[in-house]
Amino acid sequence: MGQDYPVPAGYLERETEVKKSRFIARVLPVSSRDEVKAHVEQAWQDHPDARHVCWAYQIGRPGSAAEAAMNDDGEPSGTAGKPILSVIQYKDMGDILVIVIRYFGGIKLGAGGLVRAYAGAAESVLSAVDRVVQQPEVIVHVALDFADEQPVRHWCAQNNARTGDVDYGAGVNMALVIPETALDEFRAFCDARQLDYRLDTGST
Repeated sequence: MGQDYPVPAGYLERETEVKKSRFIARVLPVSSRDEVKAHVEQAWQDHPDARHVCWAYQIGRPGSAAEAAMNDDGEPSGTAGKPILSVIQYKDMGDILVIVIRYFGGIKLGAGGLVRAYAGAAESVLSAVDRVVQQPEVIVHVALDFADEQPVRHWCAQNNARTGDVDYGAGVNMALVIPETALDEFRAFCDARQLDYRLDTGST
């Protein structure tokens, strides 16, 4: 089933400065560890001269995340990734990655100062980012004749559903992403037209 918890609406970046060190915080929506890795690599490409690129993420429902991790990237253990993750958890958002890029300003901050600086950087970007709550969705596979394709597409347009993969052979096989709340209506629509459909048990 889909998510019904808040996630970041998109990418946002904020910069803070603490004792001449620059902290550039980014927030992004993510749904897999591979996405996290790609965004961290992108941060290094964007800021090759940075001293540290620290991050934390959680995927899944806040409070019972399916997956979460953090990285101090060379900062003293527990002074970067952990405070970033703590702010993420406090903000109660899921499917979220926060990266904090640090340019060292020549003045050491100490462990307590680092914790405050990384938490503050994460707080600055998470307070500013918009949230969206995506309604639970299901994936349905439908087998139909060519004559039925347009009515199905019309039904999707009317019910906030969208088409995924479409395969054309002797007939048409379509994958549809349908709001969970519209599933009963879709079943009735298919039954009335005698369309074969099956629910994808691996729906996200």
